[in-house]
Amino acid sequence: MKAVALIALAALVQGEIFYKEYLESDPFASGKWVTSNWKQDTGEASKFEWSSGLWTADPNHKGLRTPTDAKFYAASAKIDKTFDNTDQTLVLQFSVKHEQKIDCGGGYIKLLPPGIDQSTFNGDTKYTIMFGPDICGYSTKKVHAIFHHDGQNLLKKSDVKCPDDEFTHFYTLIVKPDDTYEILVDGKVEDSGKLKEGWDFEKPKMIKDPNAKKPSDWVDDEHIDDPNDVKPDDWDNEPEKVADPEAVKPDDWDDQEDGAWEAPLIPNPSYKGEWRAKKIKNDAYKGPWIHPEISNPEYVEAKNVYKRGPIDYVGIEIWQVKAGSLFGDFLITNDPNQAKEQYELRKVDKSAEEAAKKAYDDVHNPPEVHDDAAHGHDDDHIHDEF
Repeated sequence: MKAVALIALAALVQGEIFYKEYLESDPFASGKWVTSNWKQDTGEASKFEWSSGLWTADPNHKGLRTPTDAKFYAASAKIDKTFDNTDQTLVLQFSVKHEQKIDCGGGYIKLLPPGIDQSTFNGDTKYTIMFGPDICGYSTKKVHAIFHHDGQNLLKKSDVKCPDDEFTHFYTLIVKPDDTYEILVDGKVEDSGKLKEGWDFEKPKMIKDPNAKKPSDWVDDEHIDDPNDVKPDDWDNEPEKVADPEAVKPDDWDDQEDGAWEAPLIPNPSYKGEWRAKKIKNDAYKGPWIHPEISNPEYVEAKNVYKRGPIDYVGIEIWQVKAGSLFGDFLITNDPNQAKEQYELRKVDKSAEEAAKKAYDDVHNPPEVHDDAAHGHDDDHIHDEF
């Protein structure tokens, strides 16, 4: 009985895995992943390919790669077991490698409810969570974490920065039944807190009274001009600029040809600028006016906002200007330790990826060699050509 209890306890500690996919075989050939028909007939969409990328530190570390620039991509997979996270933790983790050093495009995935049509999965398909990196230009480099709630998709109120290099990174979202969360990048917690503080699950409890207005006689100025302060009579006697007393007429200056010589102007050290009266404290000042607040009649307490289930599918629906992103290492579980173990097992050594990229670049993008002597690139030759 003791052994059985220990086994049960170990199983409880280990938790349960609802979906784990390392993409060791072609997921489209097996039917595990389904490409959506969305925008395929118009040519606006392309299809993910099963690949380890153009360069890799491990040819067996494969994923779903975007092969074509300026296209939509949409594909999904049914998870191994429906996951309803009521009374338990939800952990979502996956990896992304932007080997193209993405300039604008998504790197996020979606958790989807039962009943979706995988053949028409698209940007309007309802989801429960959208999570992962989003990069566009210099301004947008963040980890999206969007929750569907009460008919709306709630964006996170503060940004979590994401890496924008060309190497593999892991993204982890943990949603706990006490309505708290953690966002990890490469196994490190980058953000955490209460769900209702990070997202607008509720309308504010208090709002400004729409019937309250600042009194017309309210005095906002803490200081005023001293009415007894008078501008001195000689204040404006000095010009703003004067002739430079150290300037000397050039020896070759010809008054008949060049005109009468005048010394250049410099700032006048005696110039006092625009006169302003001194400020004194305003006895009528009432302080800043504070708009009175009232209880918000639209406020409704949101309870158990952590609940995301049931979840039946994982999907990727993105647009990319420059393709080359590789998605893999998918995990959905109720155990954060499983995510930690997977990360330690599947993380890719950055130095190995750097070496693989350099080897690829050396072959496909060799540095230009400039031999001026061999090609006759001297100044006279250049001028002769034009």
